Amino acid sequence: MRDEEAAVFADDLLSEPDLATEIFAVADAPPLPDTRFRRFRKRVGRTFMIVGCLLGLFVLLYTIDLITSAGDVPRGVQVAGVDVGGLSYAEAEAKLHSELQPRLTRPVTVQAGDVTSSLVPAQSGLGLDWPGTLAQAGHQPWSPVTRLLSFFSTREVGVVTRSDQLDVARAVQQLATQRLNHPLTEGSIGFVPKDPDGVTAYAIEPRQGQELVDVQAAVQTVVADWLSPRGVTLKMAVTPPKTNSGAVHSMLDSVVAPAVSGPVVLHGDGKDVVLKPAAIASSFQFQPRDGGGLDLRIDQQKLRAAVQGELAATETESHDAQITFDSGVPAVKPSEDGRKINWGNTFQKLTEALAKPYGRELPVAYDAQHPKLTTDGANALGIKEIIGEYTTGGVSGPNVATLAGRISGVVVKPGETFSLNVYRGGGYASAPVDEDGTGPAVTGGGLSQLSSTLYNAAYLAGLGDGGHAAHEHYLDRYPAGRDAIAVDSSGNAVDLKIAAGDPTGFAIQASVSGGSVTVKIWGTKHFRVEGRTGAPTNEVPPPVQFAPSGTCQSSPGMSGFTVTDTRVFYDLASGSEVREESRTTTYSPRPIVIC
Repeated sequence: MRDEEAAVFADDLLSEPDLATEIFAVADAPPLPDTRFRRFRKRVGRTFMIVGCLLGLFVLLYTIDLITSAGDVPRGVQVAGVDVGGLSYAEAEAKLHSELQPRLTRPVTVQAGDVTSSLVPAQSGLGLDWPGTLAQAGHQPWSPVTRLLSFFSTREVGVVTRSDQLDVARAVQQLATQRLNHPLTEGSIGFVPKDPDGVTAYAIEPRQGQELVDVQAAVQTVVADWLSPRGVTLKMAVTPPKTNSGAVHSMLDSVVAPAVSGPVVLHGDGKDVVLKPAAIASSFQFQPRDGGGLDLRIDQQKLRAAVQGELAATETESHDAQITFDSGVPAVKPSEDGRKINWGNTFQKLTEALAKPYGRELPVAYDAQHPKLTTDGANALGIKEIIGEYTTGGVSGPNVATLAGRISGVVVKPGETFSLNVYRGGGYASAPVDEDGTGPAVTGGGLSQLSSTLYNAAYLAGLGDGGHAAHEHYLDRYPAGRDAIAVDSSGNAVDLKIAAGDPTGFAIQASVSGGSVTVKIWGTKHFRVEGRTGAPTNEVPPPVQFAPSGTCQSSPGMSGFTVTDTRVFYDLASGSEVREESRTTTYSPRPIVIC
């Protein structure tokens, strides 16, 4: 074969990839002339020689690559984004130290719900295991294909970390308590003062409540992801708000801001009062609504408290009709109607006034207040004559006169019950508890004389006994079984109640004069009343007590006994007995005191 033919054959071999197919096809072809066959044989020999050279070159290059990279990190290996492939393990560890070590002091971003915070690894028990990390990269592969592909691909190797679980848990718990956890904030509207009496409304944005519940799971997440460029994301237990921001701003702009933009003037009867924006704002109450909305309620009690003091002068109190005894006989002092503000009607159109930019005014609405006892009602009570009267003497000290002045003129309507405690009041002097000057000194001592006198007057008037208590020891100034105490031996008040059971009412007249107290019951007489006292029974002789002289008060003592008193009602017209009422009382013996 000539040189030019060899050159042509080489060019054909390189430019024709299907030459091998043609070579094998020749074997099945018809015999060729000797010249052409020799040319073909030389071409095949040249082909095998080239292929052998290429294979030898590949083996040489593979061997060189295998020898030069022995003991290095495999090509294409990256650790946390740092390329260490092809470096020796010492160089790789040094490079990781250089590029990853700053991350140990750089805060790690922590995303938890709607809070973004950070952890400092070096202060949170987090670190790196350099040898362990590189060990994960493995060793140089033997496969030529793998070695060839490593030139064109990368492989990420996970970082092996060192962590102190207790330190990490402590750091995570502290972060959660101080930064990540926060309570639910419902959308609402707040106010800040502006000028002397104005306010500015602002939106309180709704915010979910969140809490880190599973601390251990959070610790594992931090340990696994703290070197990630994206930081750490922790799972939080979330409580979503009911309201949304749009509803809050809609309420603020369309309702609340106009409402507190200025005062509202209340026109009372003869007096105008200004309801200031601050007072209006304080009455607003916001309530979240399912579906994202926000409701507004107005507390009228707060609005009322803001202006009631100034408007009080426009109100008048009603006064009941009274029975007076200035002329010695009962006379009716006329009743007086009052006038009170109807706050519900006054604030009925408040929302309309609050929506106006000017002309923000409200008329004050009033209701007439009628007395409990009108003039006509007092005249209809039939208080025209004395139906019961009783007098006792030996009054000492001012207490009896004080209480007598408080109950004189009291009117009791049919079906009502008089209570002495309602009119008792205070301001009494200290005096012996018993009206005869005996017993311990207590505040209001001696008032039992007035209550017993009142009880006997009501007894003779035929009024109902609504409840009373008798003295512990019998006092002979009253019929046995017909006394009522007002103060016990400890100074405690004891009530006396008198019921108006007749179709007409009654009035009380009480006065103190010349050491005596008199109680008269005025009304309409329906019965004649007499008292019948039974004989004492179950007598108990008095014990004897010896006491040192000085403050000792000698006493003759008195036996204790039980007695039954019967009140008899007679018809006024016929004089015949209508009914009887009996009451049994037991008195304790009064000791004989020898000084």
